[in-house]
This record gives sequence, structure tokens and C-alpha cells, in this order.
Amino acid sequence: MTANSKRQESWFKLAFWKRGKKSNDLLNKKDRIKCMLEGIVIIVLFSWFFYRSALALPFLLPVYLLYQSERQKILRKKRQKEVVIQFKDAILSVSANQKAGYSIENAFQQALGDMELLYGKESMICRELYIVVAGLKNNMSIESLLHDFGRRVGTEDIIEFAQVFAVAKRSGGNLTEIIERSVSVIEDKVETEKEIEVVISARQMEQRIMNIVPFGILLYISAASEGFFDVLYRNAAGVVLMSICMAVYIGAVFLSGKIVDIEV
Repeated sequence: MTANSKRQESWFKLAFWKRGKKSNDLLNKKDRIKCMLEGIVIIVLFSWFFYRSALALPFLLPVYLLYQSERQKILRKKRQKEVVIQFKDAILSVSANQKAGYSIENAFQQALGDMELLYGKESMICRELYIVVAGLKNNMSIESLLHDFGRRVGTEDIIEFAQVFAVAKRSGGNLTEIIERSVSVIEDKVETEKEIEVVISARQMEQRIMNIVPFGILLYISAASEGFFDVLYRNAAGVVLMSICMAVYIGAVFLSGKIVDIEV
């Protein structure tokens, strides 16, 4: 068995292990380590700015977990957008292979090779196409494999394509035309998202700046007037007040994030 065949088999087994799950985890080890380190830095900063004590760290665990959850959601959305773009290129390759005379099953096999050259063997689209191709070799229907693909990744574009593809294949429709129309729809959506990102990029930068302004003010006052905030850190009333300030700050950060997060 070749290395490529072993890779396809391993991804196929992994797909069945995750088959019952609603979506696949698109985050890799590097993403998780990055989120973990960012979360640790944030609670360390919070413990100093709001409490001036390392003893506050255990009580900031909910903040750490909340950050992890929200940050991973953002990264997953980013990965999903990347998968959609890669999927568009993959089905374009499938369409070109069909025009060259390949069956739909063999067209996906050829598309896998194209995606390996374009994005690398460890890319998200190749991992999913390994599963699709391995499933075809095990006599599974392309319709169910595409539907599982969309469900694992968790993107509506791929799920809708799988549904349209399944109907067209059962009714004997023109699959090449269906694929080309789907590519056109995905391209229009991607272009719209890019236009929106350009429009709101300035607002997003303002939001990031406003997120760090309170810490800048605290740092400046602490440096300019040493001991000015000591009264807030040495009694119960001050700790309660700073806890309320921290909760308001976290709420403001998430609210501002929702305002500038526009989905197509």
C-alpha cells in the first residue's frame, strides 16, 4: 500500500469516527496552542490591572474559558471561509475533469491530485477529499459523501451544493452546469464578503484600539501617580468595584465585536 493510500484510509476511518458529529473541528494543534497562550496572557493582565494580585488567577478561570470559546469560534469561521474557497477550486477541477471525459467519481480522484498541488497534502480540502475518494473506493455514494463533507465542515455552501448535486444526479441533470452555477454563487458570496470586510475594516481597527485604551489609561495613571489606585486593591469594596468594572469591560468588548461582525 502506498503512502497516499494509507493517508486516504486513515482519513476515511477518521471520518467514520466523526460521522455522528454535527461538524468537524477545523482547528489544528497550532491554533489551539495559540488560543491557550493568548488566554493565559489575558488572565495574567487582568489579574494585575484589576486586582494587582496573582491570587486572582484561579478566579479568572471563567474569563479564560470564555476567551477560549469565543476565540476558537472566530478561528473556525476563518477556517470555514478558507475551506469554501478551496472547495470552489476543487469543484471547478471536478467540472474540468468531467469535460475531459472522466466519470464523476474519477473526476473527484483527479481533483484531489490538483488540490494537492495547489494547497498541499495537509490542507483542509485535501483532508476532506481523501475521505470522499476513499469512500468512493468503498462503494459509497458521492451524494452521501458530499453531504457528510458539508456537515463535518459546517458550511451551508457545501451542504447546499451536496443537496443540489444529489437531486441533479438522481434526475439525470447536467452535473457540469450545476457545478459551474454553484461556483458562480460561491464566487459572488466570497466577493460580497470581501467588499464588506473592506468597508468595516476601519471600524474593526477602531474597535481593537478601544479595547486596549482602558488598559493604557490605567497604566499611565499608575506610572504617573504611583499608589493612586491602591485603595481599590486593599479592601473588599474596591475588589467588588473592580470586578464590576471588569465585567462591564468584557461585556463592552463582546458587544462591540458583535456590532462589527457582519455575516453574509
